[in-house]
Amino acid sequence: MDSFTSFLCLCSIIFQSISLIEAQASLCRTTCGDIPINYPFGIDDGCGSPYYRHMLVCSDLGNLYLRTPSGRYPVHSISYSNPHILVTDPLMWNCRDGDHFRPTRPFSLDTSTPFTLSSQNDYLFFNCSEDYVIVEPKPIFCERFPDRCDSSCDSASYLCRHLPECADALSASSCCSYYPKATESLRLMLRYCASYTSMYWKTVGSTTNSPYSQVPEYGIRVDFDVPVTTHCLQCQDPSKGSGTCGFDTQTHNFLCLCKEGNVTSYCKGHDISRHKRAGVIAGTVTGISAAGAIGIGIGIWVVKKVRAKAPVTCGVQSNENRIF
Repeated sequence: MDSFTSFLCLCSIIFQSISLIEAQASLCRTTCGDIPINYPFGIDDGCGSPYYRHMLVCSDLGNLYLRTPSGRYPVHSISYSNPHILVTDPLMWNCRDGDHFRPTRPFSLDTSTPFTLSSQNDYLFFNCSEDYVIVEPKPIFCERFPDRCDSSCDSASYLCRHLPECADALSASSCCSYYPKATESLRLMLRYCASYTSMYWKTVGSTTNSPYSQVPEYGIRVDFDVPVTTHCLQCQDPSKGSGTCGFDTQTHNFLCLCKEGNVTSYCKGHDISRHKRAGVIAGTVTGISAAGAIGIGIGIWVVKKVRAKAPVTCGVQSNENRIF
């Protein structure tokens, strides 16, 4: 490979690095569709908390999805004041299915993440085999001692008798309510039941003491923790520059993302240029852009002086450049 060909290969690498930096140096997106994306979440790598990295995905159409070991689920809404995510599972039973049950899969969460299934979820199972599942009405004392009744699926459940939005959807199928404490118990139930659905209790109105302050809706409520740190609070403080909390994607160390660059504490009152990190948002060296500019200048001079006499073989084996 001659000197001109080597130079072209070097230029190609520099241009790719510059493009990567420009893409990663953009500010973090704060919405996906009409859903706000705030700390601890981020849909751009390096934004938010590293504990939730790659958990949320925003499609080109502006649809937000939660990624779990069992698949990708459409996000209906996110609450940051009462931290939880509401997701839907298109494969779960719905009113339109009636007595026709489709193959489904058990919803699961990665136990190593700060996500947990909310206790406000209720699960209904349909057409369970009584040879393997205890299907019976739960006695009244179960309301006071629920731990003594967690082995049976309640056939007298209020939700089975009052299916939200479609009370008469089931005409020839059985229904019972059971709260699986783990993914494995949910998977086991689905082995002996035709299908299932999940509901969460949504608070309505301004009071929670009324028996009518909560209504059931189809979906899955997933609770999450907000890992607030002193660094993040200082970074977000309006008096200190209103930065965005983020992290270095290589080291996972905290970074305060500012319009002028990234710092390790907060934006206002700092010499941003002295604190620029490897990885504006995704861990690349910002100084390479200067090297790229220098390389381009040299390239223009070399192109004028040198003529290519051989085909470009960047990364391609030929008889001239093969090692053995």
